[in-house]
Amino acid sequence: MDDLVLTIVQESLAWEDIDRNLETFDGIVNAIREDTRMVVLPEMFTTGFTLDSPELAQTMEGSGVAWMQAKAREKGADMVGSLMIREEGRLFNRLIWATATGELYWYDKRHLFRHAGETRHFTPGTRHLVVDVDGWKISAFICYDLRFPCWTRNRNNGYDLALFVANWPAPRAFHWNTLLTARAIENQAYVVGVNRVGTDNNGLSYQGDSSVINPKGEVLFQKSHDPVVQTMTLSHDFLESYRSSFPVWMDSDPV
Repeated sequence: MDDLVLTIVQESLAWEDIDRNLETFDGIVNAIREDTRMVVLPEMFTTGFTLDSPELAQTMEGSGVAWMQAKAREKGADMVGSLMIREEGRLFNRLIWATATGELYWYDKRHLFRHAGETRHFTPGTRHLVVDVDGWKISAFICYDLRFPCWTRNRNNGYDLALFVANWPAPRAFHWNTLLTARAIENQAYVVGVNRVGTDNNGLSYQGDSSVINPKGEVLFQKSHDPVVQTMTLSHDFLESYRSSFPVWMDSDPV
């Protein structure tokens, strides 16, 4: 199987300004010169992590999803990131996956961040998402999901890569870094975490620490504090060799 080339984008977000954020990310994506199979953006990349402005929620026909679909076709690379979506009178923190060939997948955040009041505004998701990308099985999650290993468990090697998009504040950066590594080790899978940087209008600071971690828990890439656009190549041969030589997954619990 071919290696997987992906690009992660760590950036500051304009507070509650959809048009400005789309303009920013449009320029960033346009400037990517490396061949890449997918581009991963942070959680709520069009608004920042705002809970007090439900009027900013868009439908699946809104400008955010439309931009992702258009950019995926234009770049020939899947676009992945989460947005605030309104559907049938409910709000979702929804990860959108727009493919280069026109398909549209999504995952609704399962674990809502009670500490900040997300449970009062949003509806939790109920299903996992696994997308096949050139034979790679990729499962996608959002921020607080990272703390819940039962939900993110890789059963019977059901995925090769776990993506976590986030707005994870700097005071808990140690948790972010530790849990990303733990998820890679326990699931014998690559883990990619894409966080934001900067300060939001709630006064929370974000130091990024967007990371690419291999199935052994080794950090292949990490960037703190500054915006970054990084393209990485993940080796499927390495993944298969490690799983074969150290088959922990064969002794995992069934539930």
